[in-house]
Amino acid sequence: MADVIRVPNAKIALSTASVYPERTPDAFELAARLGYDGVEIMVGADPVSQDIDVIERLSDHYEVPVLAIHAPCLLVTQRVWGRDPWAKLVRAQKAAERLGASAVVVHPPFRWQRDYAREFEVGLARMRDETDVIFAVENMFPLRARGNDVVPYSPDWNPTDYDFPHVTLDLSHTAVSGSDAMDMATKLGDRLAHLHLADGMGVTNKDEHLVPGRGNQPCAPMLERLARNGYDGLVVLEINTRKAASRSERIDDLAEALAFARLYLAAST
Repeated sequence: MADVIRVPNAKIALSTASVYPERTPDAFELAARLGYDGVEIMVGADPVSQDIDVIERLSDHYEVPVLAIHAPCLLVTQRVWGRDPWAKLVRAQKAAERLGASAVVVHPPFRWQRDYAREFEVGLARMRDETDVIFAVENMFPLRARGNDVVPYSPDWNPTDYDFPHVTLDLSHTAVSGSDAMDMATKLGDRLAHLHLADGMGVTNKDEHLVPGRGNQPCAPMLERLARNGYDGLVVLEINTRKAASRSERIDDLAEALAFARLYLAAST
């Protein structure tokens, strides 16, 4: 077997969402088979993703560490782990602490979550004082309806200009929002603590999560910049493989995505 290129600082994780419609246990199996450094658990409808006892056993069995927890913040996961958004974050924090994960990924509040949105920045600051786990707020995107942009998030879909010490930069989301990902990374500086690596074309309002290199986002330059700057956060492959014609095609996509990340992280070193 050929030697695997590894970069000392950044670890590369597989989001469990990347194997859908397969399930969380399959993500552990494929992460182990392909040589990912670990997984990010997308807490969602899959009951296994919600059960930390089972997750711990999977991690031990496959010898694949859990490196991050993605809290259930999506519209389709509003009832996962209860309906109280703060309780969800506390539960994600406890899960991360137990599993040894360094980060919890969280989305900005929805506008209709008024109390949560009002206390979001202050509440996250309070939680940071209680744990070593970081809460990395993810950039989202406006929705387009009848030619107008509708922002369902508060204070905004873009966390760059707000006082969040840690941010997740998602390159599929920058495609949808028409943002300059490299400029966002520059503005964030050391606050960029987590990267969701995926691609997108940005020609529709669809969040594509393509394999890196198949869209028009600066996936390679971003990785090279992070490596040059000694980035020590996580690079998480969060790609969409649900249209794969077979399991072997899904595995090929996951392997290609990992090879891309390893190549361009190593290029600058």
